[in-house]
Amino acid sequence: MKTRYKVLLALAGILLLFVLFVQIGGNKKFDAPYPEITAGTDPEIIARGEYLVFGPAHCATCHVPMDKIMAVEEGLKIPLSGGWEVAIPPGTLRAPNLTPDPETGIGNRTDGELARTLRSGIGHDGRYIMPVMPYSQMSDADLTAIISYLRSQPAVKNPMKPTQYSFLGKALIAFGMLKPTPPAEQPPADVPRDAGTAYGRYMATAVANCMGCHTEMDLMSGQFTKPHFSGGFVFEPDAFSQGYGFVSPNLTPHPEYGIMTTWTAETFISRMRAGRVYKGSPMPWGALSRMDSTDSQAIFAFLQSLDPIDNKIEKIVYAPGEEMK
Repeated sequence: MKTRYKVLLALAGILLLFVLFVQIGGNKKFDAPYPEITAGTDPEIIARGEYLVFGPAHCATCHVPMDKIMAVEEGLKIPLSGGWEVAIPPGTLRAPNLTPDPETGIGNRTDGELARTLRSGIGHDGRYIMPVMPYSQMSDADLTAIISYLRSQPAVKNPMKPTQYSFLGKALIAFGMLKPTPPAEQPPADVPRDAGTAYGRYMATAVANCMGCHTEMDLMSGQFTKPHFSGGFVFEPDAFSQGYGFVSPNLTPHPEYGIMTTWTAETFISRMRAGRVYKGSPMPWGALSRMDSTDSQAIFAFLQSLDPIDNKIEKIVYAPGEEMK
């Protein structure tokens, strides 16, 4: 009996140490250099930032109150006072107040702190931020424009609960499975805007994040499990989808499985501008419908230049109650 008690006591001690390790390690702080970004007041730069925020970068899709998200998608421009919330296995993610309010917003944050968060996924206090804003390769010019626009908004006092990680999320952070991902290469100072594939690649990967939704991903680790842009990311029904579920389609030019195989640039632009077909579609259709023709043409040119990926997506829209496969 004494041996059994010793074993149980040892196991309890190990479990306690594990829990303590996760609770402490799950709150670890990270560091990275602050990008040399300085917000300005030039109207042209602010206008570019506003275009990105409410357009292709779709910041406004999340950084507004939940009851205003669809109104913003339909074209309403309001201060980005935060409010979006989603629960996933690693925790409950919440979009903070991005207006210049000094108490509840970014009024007391430096340009470098904001730029580092967008580039490296590290909060002003060193905390880990899930990669829901994959802007690590955004150009200095566009990063400056976005932060300049955020500074230009009216301040709105809107206290927000911070993102809260579950025990699983903290464990993944503690064991190094979730960690910030600084830029893999030096981000460009600027990217010339034209309808070519180079600018299209930049828009699709560093700004609009088409890759993030149109690639199958392991939500536990945040790692892609299939080739980029080949589709397969599953969106279960949520508060906005009216019971519908969605699977992102294959955007590569595969002759059988690519959804845009027969499209022209004009088809693509028309589809982007048409907006939402299903009210609950997870794609930020409202924001992307406001992209100008140069950006749309460039993204289409880039997608058409990809290698065709043999990844058949059986179905992309599932009706309420229908089992998702």
